[in-house]
Amino acid sequence: MYHDLLDDARFYSFLFVIDQDLAEKARKQGCSCGGHLHRANYPRQPRGDADQIPKEQRIRLSFCCDRDGCRKRVTPRSVRFLGRKVFVATAVILITAMRQGPTPRRLRELSQRFNVDRRTIARWQVFWCDHFPRTSFWKVARARLEPVVKITSLPYSLLDAFLQPRAPCEREGRLMGEGYHDASGDASPGHSAAYTGWERLLRFLSPITITGGLKIAVS
Repeated sequence: MYHDLLDDARFYSFLFVIDQDLAEKARKQGCSCGGHLHRANYPRQPRGDADQIPKEQRIRLSFCCDRDGCRKRVTPRSVRFLGRKVFVATAVILITAMRQGPTPRRLRELSQRFNVDRRTIARWQVFWCDHFPRTSFWKVARARLEPVVKITSLPYSLLDAFLQPRAPCEREGRLMGEGYHDASGDASPGHSAAYTGWERLLRFLSPITITGGLKIAVS
């Protein structure tokens, strides 16, 4: 179930629409200096099933302030890219999770398909199991999840929490904050459970995709 959508080009277009929505929210908020934001997208050359991504969508949506003396770049959250990682977010999550899960054969298949070597996967494991749990984002966000997500099995435990049919959610129905539309738990009514499961997970992780999102919490 976790990997069913990776062969579906429509899924990546679906994620692009979500990124457009996140970008529009950021544009309306404007720059912290009070200036208006103008579009300043920049190209990305994503690895990991990039053939499924239309060429016109291989960009990072971004803005620049129009005020003289500022010109600050503002890059909104994303459900497609995990910061500067060159592989698409779904690949970074899924391949690392499969290394932890009960499917070593499936891991080999995914690694070959995405052309990811063992050293890259090992770095991803360090990120999820060592760096990510120490971020300020995770220190706060983990308390909102039900069921409790085990740190020792990240990101597999996140996949299990968000994509399983039991449809887990954040406490008090505060699923993903922005982007949550349906009280029943579906982030995008009208789409399949697999679509909404991935959307919910990627929206949940979207705060770590912007500058400062992976800041380590100071004890």
